Amino acid sequence: MSRDNLRGKVAIIGIGQSPVGKVPGRSPLWLAADAARKAVADAGIDKSQIDGVLSSHAMASPFHRFSVAFSEYFGIQPTFSNNLQVSGATAATMFNIGAAAICGGLAEVVLVVAADSLMTGLTPDLALRSLTESRDQQYEMPFGIPVANTFAMTAHRHMKEFGTTPEQLAKVAVTQRHHASRTPGAQQTAPITVDDVLNSGMVTTPYHKLDCSLISDGGAAFILTSAERAKALGVKKPVYILGGGECYTHEHIFLMPSLTVTGAVESSRRAYKMAGYGPDDMHVAGVYDCFTGTVIMMLEDLGFCPKGEGGRFVADGQMTYGGKIPSNTHGGLLSFAHSGIPGSLFHFHEVVAQLRGDCGPRQVADAKLGLVHSLGAGFATNATTVLGTEDTL
Repeated sequence: MSRDNLRGKVAIIGIGQSPVGKVPGRSPLWLAADAARKAVADAGIDKSQIDGVLSSHAMASPFHRFSVAFSEYFGIQPTFSNNLQVSGATAATMFNIGAAAICGGLAEVVLVVAADSLMTGLTPDLALRSLTESRDQQYEMPFGIPVANTFAMTAHRHMKEFGTTPEQLAKVAVTQRHHASRTPGAQQTAPITVDDVLNSGMVTTPYHKLDCSLISDGGAAFILTSAERAKALGVKKPVYILGGGECYTHEHIFLMPSLTVTGAVESSRRAYKMAGYGPDDMHVAGVYDCFTGTVIMMLEDLGFCPKGEGGRFVADGQMTYGGKIPSNTHGGLLSFAHSGIPGSLFHFHEVVAQLRGDCGPRQVADAKLGLVHSLGAGFATNATTVLGTEDTL
């Protein structure tokens, strides 16, 4: 293994989340700043020590340079700043790039922060338009292909090739709703059954309403710094970035190399190799869950079960407590919250909290290694991050 990688060189020393769900009267900037204030306080530093900011576009905000606008709003003047956009994969790429910037000397303390107000900041028509306009201007947008349809195509193919059933898809939503019921502040906590999912109305076959992620307001923030600086600051529970990997396979869904095998295979392979650990070593995971079928495919491609067995894996209780890999223990995008690009940052917040042992009744026992996988654009973009406690270095 090369010594010239990111393994263990950067620590996450502070985390914060804004309120999520319906947060009326609060802009993406306010939500981002609220999360950032909490992350700064959690890290025990002053915001003046932040010299790097990584953020992402907010659909409900007019700022093209959101990271710059945020810095002004928050009252800091970083010397490293960027606004990233690779759809749902952006969250993990922010950690990868933030760690690289620290190792490369571009910044000493990086704030990763993003927020949006999809529920109260956009009308339903504007929300739909913003999603469809992200598609190809010539071949897709004129026909109004929504994001849900691109992911539905992959689910159909998976069902045809491997016999995955609607009931197995529904089990993902049921499991994550149970997780959300133990998560303070989660958007949806009322228990649901497989029948509830199947009777919730069809959105785009095979996905019912409860197979689909939420629409939410909310944001999250993280403070990153070097391992040496974390030690000098006396941080009690640093969580280290052990490995990162990315893979970009296509732009158009009709050019996806395979409808059942995604770039997560390669992004996770790279992350595992850098970390020096494999899927069987992970104790907890945050798996991007824009739709229930997405989770099943990701559990396979991330190596937690063989290809084609994801449906049975979930049905057998392997993605919850007592199973092989407790996943989305906060409820995920399906039940905790999904505010667009920031959505996967909630996965990072949960996995870091799990590794710090701060999750109370939903704590995964002895969690020391965790994985977060972010994806977007009909599986076009994939990014994976492996995190660990000091014991894993």
